[in-house]
Amino acid sequence: MRHLLGIKYISESDIHSIFQTADNFKDVINRPIKKVPSLRDTTIANLFFENSTRTRISFELAEKRLSADVVNFSASSSSVKKGETLLDTVNNILAMKVDMVVMRHPNPGAHVFLSKHIDAQIINAGDGTHEHPTQALLDCFSLREKFGEFKGLKVAIVGDITHSRVALSNIFALQKLGAKVRVCGPPTLIPKHIGSLGVEVSYDLKDTLRWADAVNMLRIQLERQDIAYFPSLREYSQLYGLDKEILDSLKKDLVILHPGPINRGVEITSEVADSEQAIILDQVENGVAVRMAVLYLLAGAK
Repeated sequence: MRHLLGIKYISESDIHSIFQTADNFKDVINRPIKKVPSLRDTTIANLFFENSTRTRISFELAEKRLSADVVNFSASSSSVKKGETLLDTVNNILAMKVDMVVMRHPNPGAHVFLSKHIDAQIINAGDGTHEHPTQALLDCFSLREKFGEFKGLKVAIVGDITHSRVALSNIFALQKLGAKVRVCGPPTLIPKHIGSLGVEVSYDLKDTLRWADAVNMLRIQLERQDIAYFPSLREYSQLYGLDKEILDSLKKDLVILHPGPINRGVEITSEVADSEQAIILDQVENGVAVRMAVLYLLAGAK
């Protein structure tokens, strides 16, 4: 593949290639000298038209670990505020001889549009409520470390499914790897036809947790909601929040993931987020290795 536009566009073998490469890079980032010269003389532009902390830092670290030259772009302090179009913005940056673009954009499909109009390679760091492919890859890589294989693995995705790009990318990735997926949340936050993707749908948190081997707890994305989808955060937390009491009642070692940022006390309590069953910090560490693998493989495919 020339670009990483979404999990939808890659195959199971592509995912395994990324994981095998990430295994090697995880060894690199845990040794005293954490850099390799793999992308020396490659210039990468990080274009973030939406706020980001983890993804942006993770990509920047991955790029620097590979010895790439890095250019950071923030829409809030750019000519986008003056009315410049996406295509003009990117073309101006490419005129400075940039080889690869990592972009987050609020509009679904922005990356596919760009891929048809520019020569540089594009990595999707999130497009609206559509996809977030590297987050799904690092989530699955973290599950692979815990379980070894995906055949027959039961993974639940709980929370704001409607507004989550993480949910869709995870569904695509987990299904390609052979896992069973169930989504759970209030009826107002689960897309009407999501069952057509081959996932189970539930509105009962406790039943879903009893079914699952692992659960990915999504936050409520209030910044994307233009109407009230439920009465209050307190009521949401009472019905769909994961706390220690619920976790202990399951009497099994449920693996807990969270893509961040965590709204502690809403979708998950601090006690659960910091428990031994949570692999949230493993996800963060694995994110750098997985993004190194994606950058390295795409550079090699150029």
